[in-house]
Amino acid sequence: MEKIQMVDLKSQYQKIKTEVDAGIQEVIDSTTFIKGGKVVDFQRNLENYLQVKHVIPVGNGTDALQIALMAMGLKPGDEVITPTFTFIATAEVVALLGLTPVVVDVDFDTFNISVDSIRKAITPKTKAIVPVHLFGQNANMEAILEIAKEHKLFVIEDACQSIGSVYTFSDGREFQSGTMGDVGCTSFFPSKNLGCFGDGGALFTNDDELAAKMRAVANHGMQVRYYHDFVGVNSRLDSIQAAVLDVKLRYLDDYCAARKAAADYYNKAFSVSDKLITPEHSPFSSHVYHQYTLKLNGVNRGELIKYLNEKGVPAMIYYPVPLHLQKAYQDPRYKAGDFPVAEKLCDCVMSLPMHTELTEEQLEHITKSVLEFVK
Repeated sequence: MEKIQMVDLKSQYQKIKTEVDAGIQEVIDSTTFIKGGKVVDFQRNLENYLQVKHVIPVGNGTDALQIALMAMGLKPGDEVITPTFTFIATAEVVALLGLTPVVVDVDFDTFNISVDSIRKAITPKTKAIVPVHLFGQNANMEAILEIAKEHKLFVIEDACQSIGSVYTFSDGREFQSGTMGDVGCTSFFPSKNLGCFGDGGALFTNDDELAAKMRAVANHGMQVRYYHDFVGVNSRLDSIQAAVLDVKLRYLDDYCAARKAAADYYNKAFSVSDKLITPEHSPFSSHVYHQYTLKLNGVNRGELIKYLNEKGVPAMIYYPVPLHLQKAYQDPRYKAGDFPVAEKLCDCVMSLPMHTELTEEQLEHITKSVLEFVK
């Protein structure tokens, strides 16, 4: 059996090596390494895939979140609501811009932001909501958009883990993750479902004016060359990364299907134990399983992870500390116990290997190893 990886990028590359190498060589031969034709090709192909008017490629997913907030003209002190159970980048960019991160709790079943908690957190200073589509499925966007409309708030979707997932509204309309709010943001970090061979990210929007502003923000605040209308940043996707992504985009639906098949195997195997709570699948969203995250019930997580490592099975904790308890974001407004669901999740979640190249032999070994320990 091949060594089990949390993410097996090498095996994935081997399957598309010819196409990827040809795309990279084309960029090298052209010597157009920045803003080249490959970036334009990928941008247009991703727009078609997402059925969105504008894709703005940028340097990484964190940049995408920051550029979206900068383009919205928010002022220091304006409040931005985001979940406390997420990766740090979501709150990091809010704080960097002098805005006020307002963290809220999440739903235990789906890991995603709690709609009720959003409602309770809104104040006259609230200007935006940043729902995170965590681990590969969408937050309750229909309810979130209704709240945003009622209170005249921006919605920035953090779709860094959910590209390829589909949200279905109660009237049957379907939208790709990241295309429902004012702006969607994603990351192309190598381990993402659609990942490049370095850093990369993108913004999505159907708003022409906002798209123009975000493009300018990402290019030093410049709309006409050497005329800078406002303070911007320097963030762009290079042509080699675009060439890789353009190839992998063709396989994204296959990658999502492979991840779902692996998740289905896990779910079936773990259904025999009440000590393993498998991921809840929202009725309104497909799931692309960026992570496969269990909730442990009465299991010593540290000892389980140690046991799995001895068996050659990697495991990770996403995330061990909620945002409101992180040292960098300590705030007198919040204390331990304020967000009990997120805090409980941080104590009991464990993620298993999840990628497109998992074999049945590997899945059998992983599940048997977990069940041997928890029995």
